[in-house]
Amino acid sequence: MVHDGQLLAVFNSAHRVMKAENILKKNGITILLIPAPRALSTDCGLAIRFNGDLLDTVLQELTSENLLPAIIYRKISDSNYEPIWKP
Repeated sequence: MVHDGQLLAVFNSAHRVMKAENILKKNGITILLIPAPRALSTDCGLAIRFNGDLLDTVLQELTSENLLPAIIYRKISDSNYEPIWKP
């Protein structure tokens, strides 16, 4: 479940999203790997969910590993998401 205000990092492949999950969890960042909501178009069907206050930390860790997501969305209501970051 994704609550309003939470962020979803979407990647181009299942391999990349699972690698990102491992990196973030190893660094103690609170995230959850979830099936991507139907409202989002994803290549791999998975997304990393995290709270908005962790955006800078998530991007910093993934940048250091050259593993940035394809796009990050913020849930704004029901099944509505707005893109908030793209490389």
